[in-house]
Amino acid sequence: MLAQNVRKLRLKRGLTQEKLSRLADIANATLVKIESGAAKEPTITTVTKIASALNVSIDELVKGSKNR
Repeated sequence: MLAQNVRKLRLKRGLTQEKLSRLADIANATLVKIESGAAKEPTITTVTKIASALNVSIDELVKGSKNR
């Protein structure tokens, strides 16, 4: 669910993986692993940075939203 939500929100905002990784201050390789599902349990720090860069709550990023 996290992988799908990150990708969906990133694309909705017109961001590349590289741009989002820069905004979130995380390695591009980390973002690629998260979106592909290879990173099964990213750290809360990483999830928080991605949520902040996408301007969504951690809850929305992890669980998704019915309104989106």
